[in-house]
Amino acid sequence: MFLMRREIEKDWFGLTKPPIYINIVRDPLDRLVSYYYFIRYGDDFRPTIKRRKAGNRETFDDCVKRDGEDCSPENLWMQIPFFCGHWSECWNPGSQWALEQAKQNLVHHYLVVGVTEELGDFIAVLEATLPRFFKGAVQLYNSGRKSHLRKTTKKVTPLPETIEKIHDSKIWAMENEFYEFALQQFHFIKHQTFDLVNGEYVEKGNRFMYEKIRPR
Repeated sequence: MFLMRREIEKDWFGLTKPPIYINIVRDPLDRLVSYYYFIRYGDDFRPTIKRRKAGNRETFDDCVKRDGEDCSPENLWMQIPFFCGHWSECWNPGSQWALEQAKQNLVHHYLVVGVTEELGDFIAVLEATLPRFFKGAVQLYNSGRKSHLRKTTKKVTPLPETIEKIHDSKIWAMENEFYEFALQQFHFIKHQTFDLVNGEYVEKGNRFMYEKIRPR
């Protein structure tokens, strides 16, 4: 569904016109916690597969207390380098240059970057801006049973003191800054695309009425 590339190719993959880049990001701490428990308990998509940390029942909170490797803030350094590119500096955790490069690429090379926390809105924007590919996507999302295809089998919400410790990290601050930047840009695009009328999204271009997007 999503075209994901770590670098914008100069030759456009042999095409005469540049491809349309879209992507989606997630709150960095939520992503890390979800992955932490995923490699221990798996998910409901393929529940029979044994994950690499299966049998390890240490909670994320306990891992953070002992400064464990699996919950290290360095593991948060994921979305910035993905948008930054293949340059070695992109993968240097805490690089200010990488953060700025990631922001530049998001603004200049992506049509839209959504957030998982507003997935329904992201799909609505895709249908409005790329109807050739996404016509009917909103209706399918609202009526389908696989709107969220995978769900981690077991996930424990971190304690406030755990969250505070992670938030003290420079890497979290930078990844969160990029996430907030992406979120602000997405809201700008969404508001350029739709008006909100009586709880329903109305496309500004042709006044097409979308069904109300309900959180799942």
